[in-house]
Amino acid sequence: MSSSQRPAPHETRTPPKSARRRSRELAMQGLYQWLVSLEDAGAIEAHLTATAPQIERIDREHFIALLHGVIREADSLRDHFASLLDRPVPELSPVEHAALLVGAFELLHHPEIPYRVVINEAVELTKTFGGTDGFRYVNGVLDKVAARLRPAEVSPR
Repeated sequence: MSSSQRPAPHETRTPPKSARRRSRELAMQGLYQWLVSLEDAGAIEAHLTATAPQIERIDREHFIALLHGVIREADSLRDHFASLLDRPVPELSPVEHAALLVGAFELLHHPEIPYRVVINEAVELTKTFGGTDGFRYVNGVLDKVAARLRPAEVSPR
């Protein structure tokens, strides 16, 4: 790397996004659309895959699993966090709601992903797409969901 390509000492480089992170971001966009419009999952998938830049750089299998799985299981996923909220589910912002659904889905169906990674990814999604402090809320709720769904993994901390 030449000196003209290196970041200045005070600059930090953001590491490139993984294919899995890109798949979560695309699923998040689709879930937002679904929460706002209740459009069909297949139509949302078709629109996103046709219009998303760099679609070939996502983990397509994970994207499809998240988008369709969350929509299919939304009611049962909400059951895992609704009692932990300080307001009714319909009063959540669509970004917080979608991030909580993604987090709950991954905690339930992807035990190979450490719970801390699931929570961190949901927090990052909320930071990317949401308001100023929504990520703190998502973090707190998913931390409690993780303790319920993965007690053996969470309790040793």
